[in-house]
Amino acid sequence: MAKYIFVTGGVLSSLGKGITASSIGTLLELRGYNVVIKKFDPYLNVDPGTLSPFQHGEVFVTDDGAETDLDLGHYERFLNTNTTKDCNITTGKIYYNVIEKERRGDYLGATVQVIPHITDEIKDSILKLSDENDIVITEIGGTVGDIESLPFLESIRQFKFDVGEENVLYVHVTLVPFIKSAGELKTKPTQHSVKELREIGIQPDILVCRSEYPLDEVIRKKIALFCNVSKNNVVNAIDASTIYQIPLYMNKEGIDKMIMKKFNLAERDLDLTKWEEIVYRIKNPEDEVDIGVVGKYTDLKDAYISLNEALIHGGIDNKLKVNVKWIDAEDLEKPSLPDVLLDSLDGILIPGGFGDRGIEGKIKAVNFARNKDIPFFGICLGMQCAVIEFARNVLKYENANSVEFNKGTDYPVIDLMHEQRNIKQLGGTMRLGAYRCNLKKDTRAYQAYGEEVVYERHRHRLEFNNDYLEDFVKNGLLVSGHNPDRDLVEIIELKAHRWFLGCQFHPEFKSKPTKPHPLFSKFIKAAYKYRKERLESQEKE
Repeated sequence: MAKYIFVTGGVLSSLGKGITASSIGTLLELRGYNVVIKKFDPYLNVDPGTLSPFQHGEVFVTDDGAETDLDLGHYERFLNTNTTKDCNITTGKIYYNVIEKERRGDYLGATVQVIPHITDEIKDSILKLSDENDIVITEIGGTVGDIESLPFLESIRQFKFDVGEENVLYVHVTLVPFIKSAGELKTKPTQHSVKELREIGIQPDILVCRSEYPLDEVIRKKIALFCNVSKNNVVNAIDASTIYQIPLYMNKEGIDKMIMKKFNLAERDLDLTKWEEIVYRIKNPEDEVDIGVVGKYTDLKDAYISLNEALIHGGIDNKLKVNVKWIDAEDLEKPSLPDVLLDSLDGILIPGGFGDRGIEGKIKAVNFARNKDIPFFGICLGMQCAVIEFARNVLKYENANSVEFNKGTDYPVIDLMHEQRNIKQLGGTMRLGAYRCNLKKDTRAYQAYGEEVVYERHRHRLEFNNDYLEDFVKNGLLVSGHNPDRDLVEIIELKAHRWFLGCQFHPEFKSKPTKPHPLFSKFIKAAYKYRKERLESQEKE
Protein backbone atom coordinates (compact mmCIF):
# COMPACT_ATOMS: atom_id res chain seq x y z
CA MET A 1 0.00 0.00 0.00
CA ALA A 2 1.18 3.55 -0.77
CA LYS A 3 2.37 5.84 2.00
CA TYR A 4 1.07 9.41 2.18
CA ILE A 5 2.93 12.56 3.23
CA PHE A 6 1.06 15.84 3.65
CA VAL A 7 2.98 19.13 3.64
CA THR A 8 1.28 22.15 5.19
CA GLY A 9 2.54 25.65 5.98
CA GLY A 10 1.98 28.28 8.59
CA VAL A 11 2.80 31.86 9.67
CA LEU A 12 3.18 33.24 6.14
CA SER A 13 3.33 32.21 2.49
CA SER A 14 6.47 31.66 0.37
CA LEU A 15 8.21 29.70 3.13
CA GLY A 16 9.16 26.97 0.68
CA LYS A 17 6.56 24.21 1.05
CA GLY A 18 7.10 23.30 -2.60
CA ILE A 19 10.88 23.05 -2.23
CA THR A 20 10.42 21.09 1.01
CA ALA A 21 8.07 18.61 -0.69
CA SER A 22 10.42 18.38 -3.68
CA SER A 23 13.47 17.78 -1.48
CA ILE A 24 11.70 15.05 0.51
CA GLY A 25 10.60 13.46 -2.74
CA THR A 26 14.14 13.63 -4.13
CA LEU A 27 15.67 11.90 -1.11
CA LEU A 28 13.05 9.13 -1.15
CA GLU A 29 13.35 8.69 -4.92
CA LEU A 30 17.14 8.43 -4.63
CA ARG A 31 16.57 5.63 -2.13
CA GLY A 32 14.72 3.71 -4.81
CA TYR A 33 11.08 4.50 -4.02
CA ASN A 34 8.54 5.59 -6.63
CA VAL A 35 7.32 9.04 -5.64
CA VAL A 36 4.61 11.36 -6.95
CA ILE A 37 3.97 14.90 -5.65
CA LYS A 38 0.70 16.81 -5.84
CA LYS A 39 -0.35 20.38 -5.11
CA PHE A 40 -3.81 21.24 -3.75
CA ASP A 41 -4.60 24.92 -4.16
CA PRO A 42 -7.46 26.63 -2.24
CA TYR A 43 -8.51 29.16 -4.88
CA LEU A 44 -11.78 28.88 -6.82
CA ASN A 45 -10.30 28.98 -10.33
CA VAL A 46 -10.47 25.55 -11.98
CA ASP A 47 -6.80 26.02 -12.88
CA PRO A 48 -4.39 28.99 -13.04
CA GLY A 49 -4.59 29.18 -16.84
CA THR A 50 -6.53 32.44 -16.93
CA LEU A 51 -4.65 34.08 -14.04
CA SER A 52 -2.21 36.92 -14.59
CA PRO A 53 1.40 36.10 -13.65
CA PHE A 54 1.18 39.06 -11.28
CA GLN A 55 -1.54 37.15 -9.40
CA HIS A 56 -0.05 33.69 -9.21
CA GLY A 57 3.34 33.54 -10.94
CA GLU A 58 4.00 31.40 -13.98
CA VAL A 59 1.63 28.74 -15.26
CA PHE A 60 3.47 25.42 -15.51
CA VAL A 61 2.32 23.03 -18.24
CA THR A 62 2.49 19.22 -18.03
CA ASP A 63 2.93 16.73 -20.87
CA ASP A 64 -0.79 15.90 -20.81
CA GLY A 65 -1.72 19.57 -21.25
CA ALA A 66 -2.68 20.63 -17.74
CA GLU A 67 -2.12 24.27 -16.78
CA THR A 68 -0.87 24.06 -13.22
CA ASP A 69 0.72 25.80 -10.26
CA LEU A 70 4.38 26.75 -10.53
CA ASP A 71 5.26 24.35 -7.69
CA LEU A 72 4.77 21.46 -10.12
CA GLY A 73 7.78 22.88 -11.93
CA HIS A 74 9.81 22.44 -8.74
CA TYR A 75 8.55 18.88 -8.39
CA GLU A 76 9.64 17.99 -11.92
CA ARG A 77 13.01 19.73 -11.65
CA PHE A 78 13.87 17.83 -8.48
CA LEU A 79 12.43 14.41 -9.34
CA ASN A 80 12.84 12.15 -12.36
CA THR A 81 9.11 11.55 -12.71
CA ASN A 82 6.79 13.96 -14.52
CA THR A 83 3.58 15.38 -13.11
CA THR A 84 0.13 15.11 -14.74
CA LYS A 85 -3.29 16.75 -14.62
CA ASP A 86 -4.00 14.69 -11.48
CA CYS A 87 -1.16 16.43 -9.64
CA ASN A 88 -2.76 19.87 -9.30
CA ILE A 89 -6.21 20.14 -7.73
CA THR A 90 -7.96 23.41 -6.91
CA THR A 91 -11.05 24.23 -4.88
CA GLY A 92 -12.65 25.24 -8.17
CA LYS A 93 -11.96 21.84 -9.70
CA ILE A 94 -13.30 20.02 -6.62
CA TYR A 95 -16.55 22.00 -6.52
CA TYR A 96 -16.92 21.75 -10.31
CA ASN A 97 -16.74 17.93 -10.07
CA VAL A 98 -19.16 17.78 -7.15
CA ILE A 99 -21.70 20.04 -8.85
CA GLU A 100 -21.49 17.96 -12.05
CA LYS A 101 -22.20 14.83 -10.00
CA GLU A 102 -25.11 16.52 -8.24
CA ARG A 103 -26.64 17.55 -11.57
CA ARG A 104 -26.34 13.96 -12.82
CA GLY A 105 -28.12 12.72 -9.71
CA ASP A 106 -25.13 10.81 -8.35
CA TYR A 107 -25.97 11.74 -4.77
CA LEU A 108 -29.45 10.23 -4.96
CA GLY A 109 -31.37 13.05 -3.31
CA ALA A 110 -28.88 13.75 -0.53
CA THR A 111 -28.15 17.28 0.65
CA VAL A 112 -24.73 18.05 -0.82
CA GLN A 113 -22.41 19.44 1.86
CA VAL A 114 -18.76 20.27 2.46
CA ILE A 115 -18.61 17.20 4.72
CA PRO A 116 -18.77 14.54 3.39
CA HIS A 117 -19.14 15.38 -0.32
CA ILE A 118 -16.41 17.98 -0.82
CA THR A 119 -14.00 16.21 1.52
CA ASP A 120 -14.67 12.86 -0.13
CA GLU A 121 -13.92 14.39 -3.55
CA ILE A 122 -10.64 15.76 -2.17
CA LYS A 123 -9.71 12.39 -0.70
CA ASP A 124 -10.46 10.68 -4.02
CA SER A 125 -8.04 13.12 -5.66
CA ILE A 126 -5.36 12.25 -3.11
CA LEU A 127 -5.76 8.55 -3.90
CA LYS A 128 -5.24 9.00 -7.67
CA LEU A 129 -1.85 7.70 -8.90
CA SER A 130 -1.41 5.77 -5.64
CA ASP A 131 -1.42 2.34 -7.29
CA GLU A 132 1.74 2.99 -9.32
CA ASN A 133 3.68 4.81 -6.57
CA ASP A 134 5.18 3.88 -3.23
CA ILE A 135 4.86 7.36 -1.76
CA VAL A 136 2.34 10.13 -2.49
CA ILE A 137 3.37 13.60 -1.29
CA THR A 138 0.59 16.20 -1.20
CA GLU A 139 1.30 19.89 -0.62
CA ILE A 140 -1.61 21.94 0.70
CA GLY A 141 -1.48 25.51 -0.63
CA GLY A 142 -1.99 28.57 1.51
CA THR A 143 -1.35 28.76 5.24
CA VAL A 144 -3.03 27.22 8.26
CA GLY A 145 -5.84 29.52 9.35
CA ASP A 146 -6.96 30.47 5.85
CA ILE A 147 -10.71 29.95 5.42
CA GLU A 148 -10.15 28.65 1.88
CA SER A 149 -7.82 25.86 3.03
CA LEU A 150 -10.14 24.39 5.66
CA PRO A 151 -11.83 21.73 3.45
CA PHE A 152 -8.41 20.43 2.38
CA LEU A 153 -7.10 20.34 5.94
CA GLU A 154 -10.25 18.57 7.13
CA SER A 155 -9.81 16.04 4.32
CA ILE A 156 -6.22 15.19 5.26
CA ARG A 157 -7.29 14.96 8.91
CA GLN A 158 -9.86 12.35 7.95
CA PHE A 159 -7.52 10.61 5.55
CA LYS A 160 -5.35 8.89 8.15
CA PHE A 161 -8.44 7.09 9.48
CA ASP A 162 -9.31 5.91 5.97
CA VAL A 163 -5.92 4.39 5.14
CA GLY A 164 -4.46 3.82 8.62
CA GLU A 165 -2.33 6.08 10.83
CA GLU A 166 0.76 4.02 10.01
CA ASN A 167 0.46 5.09 6.35
CA VAL A 168 0.17 8.85 6.88
CA LEU A 169 2.72 11.46 7.93
CA TYR A 170 2.23 15.21 8.41
CA VAL A 171 5.03 17.71 7.72
CA HIS A 172 4.45 21.32 8.77
CA VAL A 173 6.65 24.11 7.39
CA THR A 174 6.88 27.15 9.62
CA LEU A 175 9.02 30.19 10.39
CA VAL A 176 11.45 30.89 13.23
CA PRO A 177 12.28 34.57 12.67
CA PHE A 178 15.35 36.37 13.97
CA ILE A 179 14.47 39.64 15.71
CA LYS A 180 17.43 41.99 15.42
CA SER A 181 16.41 44.28 18.26
CA ALA A 182 16.22 41.30 20.62
CA GLY A 183 19.17 39.54 19.05
CA GLU A 184 17.49 36.15 19.10
CA LEU A 185 15.34 33.65 17.25
CA LYS A 186 11.68 33.61 18.24
CA THR A 187 9.63 30.41 18.41
CA LYS A 188 6.22 31.94 19.13
CA PRO A 189 5.08 32.13 15.46
CA THR A 190 5.80 28.42 15.11
CA GLN A 191 3.97 27.65 18.36
CA HIS A 192 0.86 29.53 17.22
CA SER A 193 0.94 27.94 13.77
CA VAL A 194 1.09 24.43 15.21
CA LYS A 195 -1.60 25.33 17.76
CA GLU A 196 -3.87 26.37 14.87
CA LEU A 197 -3.15 23.11 13.06
CA ARG A 198 -3.83 21.00 16.16
CA GLU A 199 -7.15 22.78 16.72
CA ILE A 200 -8.16 21.51 13.28
CA GLY A 201 -7.25 18.02 14.47
CA ILE A 202 -3.85 17.53 12.83
CA GLN A 203 -0.77 16.81 14.90
CA PRO A 204 2.38 17.31 12.79
CA ASP A 205 4.91 14.49 12.86
CA ILE A 206 7.77 16.65 11.56
CA LEU A 207 8.34 20.38 11.80
CA VAL A 208 10.44 22.03 9.10
CA CYS A 209 11.55 25.35 10.58
CA ARG A 210 12.74 28.04 8.20
CA SER A 211 15.31 30.40 9.67
CA GLU A 212 18.13 32.77 8.79
CA TYR A 213 20.34 31.33 11.51
CA PRO A 214 20.86 27.78 12.84
CA LEU A 215 18.56 26.48 15.56
CA ASP A 216 20.52 25.48 18.66
CA GLU A 217 19.54 22.67 21.01
CA VAL A 218 17.71 25.02 23.38
CA ILE A 219 15.49 26.35 20.58
CA ARG A 220 14.81 22.84 19.24
CA LYS A 221 13.81 21.60 22.70
CA LYS A 222 11.51 24.56 23.20
CA ILE A 223 9.78 24.05 19.86
CA ALA A 224 9.44 20.32 20.54
CA LEU A 225 7.97 20.90 23.98
CA PHE A 226 5.36 23.47 22.98
CA CYS A 227 4.45 21.82 19.67
CA ASN A 228 4.18 18.25 20.96
CA VAL A 229 6.78 16.72 18.62
CA SER A 230 10.00 14.86 19.23
CA LYS A 231 13.09 17.08 19.39
CA ASN A 232 14.65 14.83 16.76
CA ASN A 233 11.78 15.68 14.42
CA VAL A 234 12.42 19.43 14.50
CA VAL A 235 14.17 20.01 11.19
CA ASN A 236 16.09 23.22 10.59
CA ALA A 237 15.66 24.50 7.02
CA ILE A 238 18.20 27.29 7.09
CA ASP A 239 18.38 29.76 4.19
CA ALA A 240 20.49 28.38 1.33
CA SER A 241 22.34 30.12 -1.49
CA THR A 242 20.69 27.79 -4.02
CA ILE A 243 17.49 25.73 -3.82
CA TYR A 244 19.43 22.72 -5.10
CA GLN A 245 21.27 22.62 -1.80
CA ILE A 246 18.07 21.94 0.14
CA PRO A 247 17.99 18.13 -0.43
CA LEU A 248 21.53 17.99 0.99
CA TYR A 249 20.49 20.08 4.01
CA MET A 250 17.38 17.96 4.55
CA ASN A 251 19.41 14.77 4.38
CA LYS A 252 21.90 16.15 6.89
CA GLU A 253 18.99 16.90 9.22
CA GLY A 254 17.84 13.28 8.76
CA ILE A 255 14.33 13.94 7.46
CA ASP A 256 14.39 10.98 5.06
CA LYS A 257 15.34 8.62 7.90
CA MET A 258 12.53 10.02 10.06
CA ILE A 259 10.05 9.28 7.28
CA MET A 260 11.32 5.78 6.64
CA LYS A 261 11.19 5.03 10.36
CA LYS A 262 7.59 6.26 10.61
CA PHE A 263 6.55 4.16 7.59
CA ASN A 264 8.72 1.19 8.56
CA LEU A 265 10.43 1.32 5.16
CA ALA A 266 13.71 -0.39 4.37
CA GLU A 267 16.64 2.02 4.54
CA ARG A 268 18.13 1.68 1.09
CA ASP A 269 21.46 3.18 -0.03
CA LEU A 270 21.49 6.86 -0.91
CA ASP A 271 23.88 8.47 -3.41
CA LEU A 272 23.88 12.26 -3.36
CA THR A 273 26.97 12.65 -5.59
CA LYS A 274 25.02 14.15 -8.49
CA TRP A 275 23.39 16.79 -6.28
CA GLU A 276 26.71 17.61 -4.62
CA GLU A 277 28.22 18.13 -8.08
CA ILE A 278 25.33 20.44 -9.07
CA VAL A 279 25.80 22.57 -5.95
CA TYR A 280 29.58 22.62 -6.45
CA ARG A 281 29.23 23.87 -10.02
CA ILE A 282 26.78 26.58 -8.97
CA LYS A 283 29.06 27.78 -6.17
CA ASN A 284 32.34 27.38 -8.07
CA PRO A 285 31.78 28.48 -11.69
CA GLU A 286 34.78 28.68 -14.01
CA ASP A 287 33.51 31.92 -15.57
CA GLU A 288 30.32 33.88 -16.14
CA VAL A 289 27.99 35.03 -18.89
CA ASP A 290 25.46 37.87 -19.08
CA ILE A 291 22.03 37.03 -20.52
CA GLY A 292 19.38 39.67 -21.09
CA VAL A 293 15.78 38.50 -20.68
CA VAL A 294 13.40 40.93 -22.38
CA GLY A 295 9.95 40.47 -20.86
CA LYS A 296 6.90 42.23 -19.48
CA TYR A 297 6.70 40.69 -15.99
CA THR A 298 10.32 41.38 -15.05
CA ASP A 299 9.43 42.83 -11.63
CA LEU A 300 7.97 39.51 -10.51
CA LYS A 301 10.49 36.70 -10.04
CA ASP A 302 7.87 33.93 -10.03
CA ALA A 303 6.52 34.91 -13.47
CA TYR A 304 9.58 33.40 -15.19
CA ILE A 305 10.67 30.89 -12.57
CA SER A 306 11.10 27.88 -14.91
CA LEU A 307 12.96 30.07 -17.40
CA ASN A 308 15.31 31.38 -14.73
CA GLU A 309 16.01 27.86 -13.48
CA ALA A 310 16.60 26.58 -17.03
CA LEU A 311 19.21 29.31 -17.55
CA ILE A 312 20.90 28.21 -14.31
CA HIS A 313 20.84 24.63 -15.61
CA GLY A 314 22.48 25.77 -18.86
CA GLY A 315 25.15 27.40 -16.74
CA ILE A 316 25.64 24.23 -14.70
CA ASP A 317 26.18 22.24 -17.90
CA ASN A 318 28.82 24.72 -19.09
CA LYS A 319 30.37 25.33 -15.64
CA LEU A 320 29.34 28.98 -15.84
CA LYS A 321 27.53 31.47 -13.66
CA VAL A 322 24.60 32.93 -15.59
CA ASN A 323 23.93 36.55 -14.71
CA VAL A 324 20.34 37.22 -15.74
CA LYS A 325 19.70 40.85 -16.64
CA TRP A 326 15.95 41.48 -16.52
CA ILE A 327 14.91 44.07 -19.09
CA ASP A 328 11.43 45.56 -19.28
CA ALA A 329 10.34 45.36 -22.91
CA GLU A 330 8.56 48.70 -22.64
CA ASP A 331 11.87 50.41 -21.85
CA LEU A 332 13.20 49.28 -25.24
CA GLU A 333 10.42 51.20 -26.98
CA LYS A 334 12.20 54.44 -26.03
CA PRO A 335 14.52 55.59 -28.85
CA SER A 336 17.89 55.65 -27.09
CA LEU A 337 17.57 52.73 -24.70
CA PRO A 338 18.05 49.59 -26.87
CA ASP A 339 21.77 50.30 -27.37
CA VAL A 340 22.26 51.21 -23.71
CA LEU A 341 20.45 48.14 -22.31
CA LEU A 342 21.47 45.48 -24.84
CA ASP A 343 24.96 46.30 -26.07
CA SER A 344 26.89 44.78 -23.15
CA LEU A 345 24.99 41.46 -23.19
CA ASP A 346 26.38 38.10 -24.26
CA GLY A 347 22.99 36.72 -25.24
CA ILE A 348 19.39 37.92 -25.60
CA LEU A 349 16.35 35.84 -24.71
CA ILE A 350 12.69 36.73 -25.26
CA PRO A 351 10.30 34.51 -23.28
CA GLY A 352 6.63 33.69 -23.78
CA GLY A 353 3.76 35.97 -22.85
CA PHE A 354 0.39 37.36 -23.88
CA GLY A 355 -0.91 40.80 -24.85
CA ASP A 356 0.56 43.68 -26.83
CA ARG A 357 2.26 45.55 -23.99
CA GLY A 358 5.98 45.82 -24.73
CA ILE A 359 5.75 44.00 -28.08
CA GLU A 360 7.52 46.69 -30.09
CA GLY A 361 10.32 46.67 -27.53
CA LYS A 362 10.71 42.92 -27.94
CA ILE A 363 10.82 43.29 -31.72
CA LYS A 364 13.55 45.94 -31.32
CA ALA A 365 15.50 43.48 -29.17
CA VAL A 366 15.25 40.84 -31.92
CA ASN A 367 16.45 43.37 -34.49
CA PHE A 368 19.38 44.32 -32.27
CA ALA A 369 20.42 40.69 -31.78
CA ARG A 370 20.09 39.86 -35.48
CA ASN A 371 22.03 42.87 -36.72
CA LYS A 372 24.73 42.71 -34.04
CA ASP A 373 25.15 38.93 -34.42
CA ILE A 374 24.46 38.39 -30.70
CA PRO A 375 23.22 34.90 -29.69
CA PHE A 376 19.43 35.00 -29.60
CA PHE A 377 16.85 32.64 -28.15
CA GLY A 378 13.13 33.26 -28.68
CA ILE A 379 10.57 31.16 -26.82
CA CYS A 380 6.89 31.00 -27.88
CA LEU A 381 6.00 34.70 -28.19
CA GLY A 382 9.75 35.31 -28.49
CA MET A 383 9.81 33.20 -31.65
CA GLN A 384 6.78 35.04 -32.98
CA CYS A 385 8.52 38.38 -32.38
CA ALA A 386 11.50 37.07 -34.35
CA VAL A 387 9.19 36.15 -37.25
CA ILE A 388 7.55 39.59 -37.20
CA GLU A 389 10.93 41.36 -37.12
CA PHE A 390 12.25 39.29 -40.02
CA ALA A 391 9.09 39.96 -42.03
CA ARG A 392 9.30 43.72 -41.50
CA ASN A 393 13.03 44.27 -41.96
CA VAL A 394 14.20 41.50 -44.31
CA LEU A 395 11.11 40.67 -46.36
CA LYS A 396 10.00 44.35 -46.25
CA TYR A 397 6.42 43.43 -45.32
CA GLU A 398 5.45 46.84 -44.03
CA ASN A 399 3.79 46.65 -40.60
CA ALA A 400 3.74 42.83 -40.60
CA ASN A 401 2.31 41.61 -37.32
CA SER A 402 0.48 38.95 -35.36
CA VAL A 403 -3.31 39.02 -35.43
CA GLU A 404 -3.10 39.01 -31.63
CA PHE A 405 -1.80 42.60 -31.79
CA ASN A 406 -3.32 43.84 -35.06
CA LYS A 407 -6.30 41.94 -36.44
CA GLY A 408 -6.30 44.07 -39.59
CA THR A 409 -2.62 43.74 -40.52
CA ASP A 410 -1.88 43.30 -44.25
CA TYR A 411 0.72 40.67 -43.39
CA PRO A 412 -0.54 38.34 -40.63
CA VAL A 413 2.67 36.31 -40.40
CA ILE A 414 1.45 34.98 -37.04
CA ASP A 415 -2.16 33.81 -37.14
CA LEU A 416 -4.72 31.66 -35.37
CA MET A 417 -5.09 28.02 -36.33
CA HIS A 418 -8.46 27.25 -37.90
CA GLU A 419 -9.82 25.49 -34.80
CA GLN A 420 -8.89 28.48 -32.60
CA ARG A 421 -10.89 31.05 -34.57
CA ASN A 422 -14.32 30.30 -33.15
CA ILE A 423 -13.32 29.62 -29.56
CA LYS A 424 -15.24 31.66 -26.98
CA GLN A 425 -14.19 29.92 -23.76
CA LEU A 426 -10.65 30.98 -22.88
CA GLY A 427 -9.78 28.54 -20.09
CA GLY A 428 -7.98 25.36 -21.18
CA THR A 429 -8.51 25.90 -24.92
CA MET A 430 -5.02 26.74 -26.16
CA ARG A 431 -2.58 24.30 -27.77
CA LEU A 432 -1.44 22.71 -24.53
CA GLY A 433 0.96 19.94 -23.58
CA ALA A 434 3.48 17.82 -25.45
CA TYR A 435 3.50 17.72 -29.25
CA ARG A 436 5.80 15.98 -31.67
CA CYS A 437 8.58 17.95 -33.34
CA ASN A 438 10.60 16.51 -36.23
CA LEU A 439 14.10 17.98 -36.44
CA LYS A 440 15.99 18.66 -39.64
CA LYS A 441 19.55 17.37 -39.73
CA ASP A 442 22.50 19.74 -40.06
CA THR A 443 20.75 22.40 -37.96
CA ARG A 444 21.53 23.90 -34.57
CA ALA A 445 18.38 22.33 -33.17
CA TYR A 446 19.43 18.85 -34.28
CA GLN A 447 22.97 19.41 -33.00
CA ALA A 448 21.54 20.35 -29.61
CA TYR A 449 19.11 17.45 -29.24
CA GLY A 450 21.03 14.78 -31.14
CA GLU A 451 17.69 13.21 -32.10
CA GLU A 452 15.37 13.40 -35.08
CA VAL A 453 12.12 13.43 -33.08
CA VAL A 454 11.42 15.22 -29.78
CA TYR A 455 8.29 16.09 -27.81
CA GLU A 456 7.96 19.54 -26.26
CA ARG A 457 5.29 21.35 -24.25
CA HIS A 458 3.15 24.14 -25.67
CA ARG A 459 0.93 26.91 -24.32
CA HIS A 460 -0.33 29.28 -27.02
CA ARG A 461 -3.08 29.96 -29.56
CA LEU A 462 -1.27 31.49 -32.51
CA GLU A 463 1.11 29.89 -35.00
CA PHE A 464 3.50 30.73 -37.79
CA ASN A 465 1.37 31.45 -40.88
CA ASN A 466 2.43 28.92 -43.53
CA ASP A 467 1.05 31.16 -46.29
CA TYR A 468 4.29 33.16 -46.00
CA LEU A 469 6.66 30.26 -45.39
CA GLU A 470 8.14 30.15 -48.90
CA ASP A 471 9.19 33.82 -48.78
CA PHE A 472 10.82 33.37 -45.37
CA VAL A 473 12.79 30.31 -46.47
CA LYS A 474 13.96 31.97 -49.69
CA ASN A 475 15.40 34.84 -47.66
CA GLY A 476 17.39 32.82 -45.17
CA LEU A 477 15.01 31.63 -42.47
CA LEU A 478 15.41 27.93 -41.76
CA VAL A 479 12.62 25.78 -40.36
CA SER A 480 14.59 23.25 -38.31
CA GLY A 481 11.64 21.85 -36.34
CA HIS A 482 8.23 20.89 -37.70
CA ASN A 483 5.09 19.25 -36.36
CA PRO A 484 3.96 16.80 -39.08
CA ASP A 485 0.54 16.08 -37.57
CA ARG A 486 -0.72 19.64 -38.01
CA ASP A 487 1.89 20.97 -40.45
CA LEU A 488 3.09 23.60 -37.97
CA VAL A 489 6.44 25.38 -37.68
CA GLU A 490 8.04 24.52 -34.33
CA ILE A 491 11.62 25.85 -34.57
CA ILE A 492 13.19 28.55 -36.73
CA GLU A 493 16.84 29.48 -37.20
CA LEU A 494 18.81 32.01 -39.21
CA LYS A 495 21.56 30.54 -41.34
CA ALA A 496 23.64 33.74 -41.48
CA HIS A 497 23.96 34.16 -37.71
CA ARG A 498 26.24 32.74 -35.04
CA TRP A 499 23.28 31.37 -32.97
CA PHE A 500 19.74 32.53 -33.62
CA LEU A 501 16.92 30.16 -32.71
CA GLY A 502 13.24 30.51 -31.93
CA CYS A 503 10.88 27.77 -30.78
CA GLN A 504 7.10 27.78 -30.53
CA PHE A 505 7.15 25.58 -27.41
CA HIS A 506 8.43 26.11 -23.86
CA PRO A 507 11.65 24.12 -23.40
CA GLU A 508 12.11 25.53 -19.90
CA PHE A 509 9.34 23.24 -18.64
CA LYS A 510 11.47 20.14 -19.29
CA SER A 511 14.81 21.35 -17.95
CA LYS A 512 16.25 19.84 -14.77
CA PRO A 513 19.51 20.55 -12.91
CA THR A 514 20.37 16.87 -13.37
CA LYS A 515 19.49 17.07 -17.09
CA PRO A 516 19.71 20.63 -18.48
CA HIS A 517 17.59 21.25 -21.56
CA PRO A 518 19.86 21.03 -24.64
CA LEU A 519 18.61 24.30 -26.18
CA PHE A 520 19.44 26.25 -23.03
CA SER A 521 22.79 24.51 -22.73
CA LYS A 522 23.75 25.35 -26.34
CA PHE A 523 22.45 28.91 -26.02
CA ILE A 524 24.63 29.53 -22.96
CA LYS A 525 27.60 27.92 -24.71
CA ALA A 526 27.14 30.18 -27.75
CA ALA A 527 26.75 33.25 -25.52
CA TYR A 528 29.97 32.43 -23.68
CA LYS A 529 31.86 31.98 -26.95
CA TYR A 530 30.57 35.37 -28.10
CA ARG A 531 31.60 36.91 -24.76
CA LYS A 532 35.17 35.63 -25.08
CA GLU A 533 35.48 36.89 -28.65
CA ARG A 534 34.07 40.30 -27.66
CA LEU A 535 36.39 40.69 -24.68
CA GLU A 536 39.42 39.61 -26.73
CA SER A 537 38.50 42.16 -29.39
CA GLN A 538 38.16 44.90 -26.77
CA GLU A 539 41.58 44.05 -25.33
CA LYS A 540 43.20 44.37 -28.76
CA GLU A 541 41.64 47.77 -29.23
